Amino acid sequence: MATLGAMLALVLAACAPVPARNPLASWVPSPHHDARRPVLIVLHFTDEASLARSLAILRSANASGPVSAHYLLGTDGHIYQLVADDERAWHAGAGRWGTITDVNSASIGIELVNDGHAPFPEAQIDGLLVLLADLTRRWRIPPTQVIGHEDLAPARKLDPGPRFPWARLAAAGYGLWPRVPLADPPPGFDPWLALAAIGYPLDDRAAAVRAFRHHFRSLEGEALEADDLRVLYALARQLEGDAGP
Repeated sequence: MATLGAMLALVLAACAPVPARNPLASWVPSPHHDARRPVLIVLHFTDEASLARSLAILRSANASGPVSAHYLLGTDGHIYQLVADDERAWHAGAGRWGTITDVNSASIGIELVNDGHAPFPEAQIDGLLVLLADLTRRWRIPPTQVIGHEDLAPARKLDPGPRFPWARLAAAGYGLWPRVPLADPPPGFDPWLALAAIGYPLDDRAAAVRAFRHHFRSLEGEALEADDLRVLYALARQLEGDAGP
């Protein structure tokens, strides 16, 4: 049987951080490097109405284990930072957005104090817009690259939910949003290709549709309707234009 000291050594070794320098290699440093550069911003609600409780959870754990975010916004719009921008916060978990499969490594996570049922106060959204302006400018994140937790993990998450005012963010220039007027898609239009092009994972198509409808139409439902197709067609055309010469 292993001694207590040996067991403790194994535990400490398992918890040790990955060394910055590989012991297998000779260290010949180059100045040509910089910090982690996030390319995506993910919005959440805390599922709590209490600021104090939200701060406690983000600094300790919830039922699923340790969790964090880079920022937390109170209902009054006050901004709290919990993790440095260039470090990896544990906010997204399993999921993906487009080709990004490790979302925590590529994103900044922003939590908003909200129990998932109440409207988001105007002051809180005002504070969020100030923070988004700062983050997209300093980190050169495309303003369209602002999504919800449900978007990247539709089969298991609902935040920030159908009450979140995505249209208000879009009016300020943040997040992908369909331009009007909307038009009927042509024959042969594939809505699933459009959803995938936006970034939605399609492992669970009903969940992806629900997340899309929450985000773009503030509606429930797991089946695509005619108005959903018009929105998808508009978004697909916008993405094609952004990718063009």
